[in-house]
Amino acid sequence: MAVISSASPVSIASLFRPIRKYPTLPDLVITATSTSCLSSLSQPMDDRQQPGSKKRVVVCGGGIIGVCTAYFLAKKGAAVTLVEKSSVACAASGKAGGFLALDWCDGGPVESLARASFNLHRSLSEELNGPDSYGYRPLTTLSITVTESGPSSPSGSKSSGDSMIPSWVDGATRGPRTIGTTQTTAQVHPQLFTRTLLNTAVEKYGVEVVIGKLEQLRVEEGRVGSVVLEGGRVIESDSVVLSLGPWTGKFEMLASMFRVSGLKAHSIVLEPKDPGAITPHALFLSFHPQGGKAMDPEVYPRPTGEVYICGMSAEEEVPDDPEQIVGNPASIAMLKRVGKSVSSHLREGEARVKVEQACFLPCTDDGVPIIGEVPGMKGCYVATGHSCWGILNGPATGAAVAELVLEVNQFFTLHKKIDILIDS
Repeated sequence: MAVISSASPVSIASLFRPIRKYPTLPDLVITATSTSCLSSLSQPMDDRQQPGSKKRVVVCGGGIIGVCTAYFLAKKGAAVTLVEKSSVACAASGKAGGFLALDWCDGGPVESLARASFNLHRSLSEELNGPDSYGYRPLTTLSITVTESGPSSPSGSKSSGDSMIPSWVDGATRGPRTIGTTQTTAQVHPQLFTRTLLNTAVEKYGVEVVIGKLEQLRVEEGRVGSVVLEGGRVIESDSVVLSLGPWTGKFEMLASMFRVSGLKAHSIVLEPKDPGAITPHALFLSFHPQGGKAMDPEVYPRPTGEVYICGMSAEEEVPDDPEQIVGNPASIAMLKRVGKSVSSHLREGEARVKVEQACFLPCTDDGVPIIGEVPGMKGCYVATGHSCWGILNGPATGAAVAELVLEVNQFFTLHKKIDILIDS
């Protein structure tokens, strides 16, 4: 194990454990081969920066981590350019469930990060009118066992005496258990959240968004100097933040340091005919299909009246273009079976299938995200590998990286230390 850490003697550096040193890099040009990654502009402090001038930062990646980083950098006074190859929140940040939990990471290395980020989500919702802008709301979370019924089974076969189960959950259910309350669990619509945050960063703090493909990262005397986009455009920078998600492994420099793989996760979005009947209860299921093994899908009603159902994941090769990602038909079909087994409101004829989709979650070998400055390369930072907790941990990650880049310490003085490990 190793840790990417800040080399700056500021207090936020204490959030990261020391790591083994990499050799100092000579002047070079690092090329992103076959990558559909994103890049963003950021400016760290160094001798080249004029007193009183803004630090220029390029953030690479238009997902939740990159956008949160760009937002907090610009809010703290940096001149930020965010570079995205395709469109903002086009991958997992637009297709995730958006579930938030205060304490589900307790006991692990990201406990403090998750708790800080859950509370930061609440603060951002107050600042950005989250309930109306992107569906932020607290909700109750239940664990329920659901058994798939045969085609001739009557509707409304919920076990008697289970008053804890919402009335709209009328399938063959048992063993309900509350695993989250409105104080400890909440949700956002991830695509709307990401785009709302970026729109605010652009309109209020002057972030520039560039649609383009990262080709090269130029390093001079061990320090990042600029990024080069496909077509030859050069963006000068004082710092660069690489928030490439599952495409991190396609950037050769980072792939040589650690592994970030892609876990393909499927989801569907349903529109029930009677959305008013669906109460704000997130469901974590133990689903027992006929003739198959038990699985653990999740069901998230949204304030928009939609119901999001996800599950059926497997590690696969990440395609270069996020627009090329499509769901596997068998996985999508299984999620539809989950929906109609949970509720008569989600059966064919009672709900329209609005979206069938898949995305890749960025995963590290030990399940812990990679956050910090790249050893031996001053001004180059990485933030990736958040797996299924990217939406939850995006705000606190963005705030932490902004402090590392700008060498300030405001946000995390209010929170416990975090230890972010990476697989070396």
